[in-house]
Parts: sequence; structure tokens; C-alpha cells
Amino acid sequence: MGKGSKIELNLPAADDLFSTQEERDEAKRESVQDIPLNEISDFPNHPFKVRMDENMLNMAESVRQYGVLVPALVRTKPKGGYEMIAGHRRKTASELAEKQKIPCIVRDLTDDEATVIMVDSNLQRENILPSEKAFAYKMKLEAMKRQGQRTDLTSAPLGQKLGKYSVQILGECVGEGKSQIQRYIRLTELIPSILDMVDEGKIAMRPAVELSYLPKEQQEELLDTMEQEDRTPSHAQAIKLRKFSEEGRIDANVIFSILSEEKGNQKEQFHMPKERINKYFSPGTPAKQMEDTIVRALELYRKRERGRER
Repeated sequence: MGKGSKIELNLPAADDLFSTQEERDEAKRESVQDIPLNEISDFPNHPFKVRMDENMLNMAESVRQYGVLVPALVRTKPKGGYEMIAGHRRKTASELAEKQKIPCIVRDLTDDEATVIMVDSNLQRENILPSEKAFAYKMKLEAMKRQGQRTDLTSAPLGQKLGKYSVQILGECVGEGKSQIQRYIRLTELIPSILDMVDEGKIAMRPAVELSYLPKEQQEELLDTMEQEDRTPSHAQAIKLRKFSEEGRIDANVIFSILSEEKGNQKEQFHMPKERINKYFSPGTPAKQMEDTIVRALELYRKRERGRER
């Protein structure tokens, strides 16, 4: 061995020298801890809504009587405290039940690992809103892509190693087709008010996807027209709105014209540009109120004409 050569000795760590195997195994084993609620923050940009509904009230009553039976999952934060991974509803129920602590499993997780677990645990719930799926799928897909960028001897992304792309793998995990996953993720491009209309069932999935391609300012104009005229676009109308937008030929008048077109399942309707009657109403008067006022005025007019005929 030459002069200056370094000898590598595989010595155990100092902690291992002064602890038993049982103690080392226990250190690796996850345990349940009671953690104060005020030390746990929500997962950043958590896509699932914690609804204050009857189910939540029932859960709170159960927690009040029996406590939280399934521990939540958290991870430690670099500057102290904990971050909720799975258990946001249990945490809210505990707060409603006036509990001070909640049983938790503390796990060391990377951002991407935490994101995947957070999404997977919440997708087991029933009655998930389209907006919740949209942002959850987007978050998980981005995390999967980042995980796939890690390389090994083949230097190939995870999706390619498996002969599949991340969106296909995600689809198999959640029981959705690739195209449906992509449709949901498109919904994240909608402005919040229109996305709320999708959650409420006022706008169906397919037209909502088409509307997601409109720039935000055009979506705002569309929202104003929908509210004023009390109507939403059909799939065919949404396709037309997207086409006019991509061709640079869309404005408030075009939006009104397209929404005024008769839908296939509608009865024939009479339409009048709002510009012709706006001066007779206060700014912001809902379309339905305008319509009712006009009908009442016509009824009064008919009665007066009949009176003259006599």
C-alpha cells in the first residue's frame, strides 16, 4: 500500500455502538402520537374541500364520544410543527368536538411522496367533486413525473421504463381512462366561478373542457353573459366559442349571439339584444327580472288595448 493511501474501515455509527438491536428497530418503527391540533397545518394547496355538511356533524359527534379511531398521517415541517398528509376531515371533526389533540402517525416523506399519498387517500372518498379530481389528478401527475425523472442505470424516466407514460399509470391507479384524466386536468384552466358551475352540475364536463381553452378575460366575459342571460352553453356552443376565440373573432356580442342560439333540446325562443332594453332597467338587473317585467308590461298593454276596443 503506497504512502498516503487512505484505509477505509466499515465501522458502525456511534449510536449503533451504544444501543441494542431492539432499540434500533424501535427507532425505525412508526408509532402513533397524540399531537396538538394547533401544531398541524393543512397540506399546501389541498385540492379536497372539507365540507361542513351532515356527514361532518356525524363524524364530529363520533369523535366526541369515541375519539379518532384511525390515526391521521403527518410529516414534520422544517421550521417546526407538522403538516397534514391524510386526515383533514378528522382534524376538522376533532376541532368541532372540542378536542385538543389528534392521534397521528409521523412519517418522513418527500414533497412528491406526500403529494401522492395525500391524493390517493382522499380519492377513496365518495362524492368527489369534478374540481377536486381536477386539481388532485394534476398534483399527483406532476409528482409522478418528477419521480420519473430520477435516473438509474438505464437513465430512462419511470413511465418509459414501464412502457407507459405517467398519465396512463395514473389512469390505471384511479380507474379512469387517459383521455378522461386529461379532461379533468383541463378543468384547472377554468376561472373559479365557472369551475363552481361545473361542480354544481350547471355546466357538463365536455362543454367545460372546451371553455377551458378560452383565455381568462374571455371566460370572465362569458360568465357575465351567462349570469345576465341565465343560460349556459351546450357542447356545440362551447365548441363554437372555442373556435371563434382561437380565430381571434370573439367579443361580448359574439358570446351573446352564440348563447342565444337555440339548443337541440330547447323549445323555440324569442331573443332580443340586451342593448335595446338596457336603458329601461337599472344596471345589473338580472335577465329573469327583465323578462318578468317585460311580460307584465305586455299584459297591461293588452288589457288597455282590449279596453279601447270596447
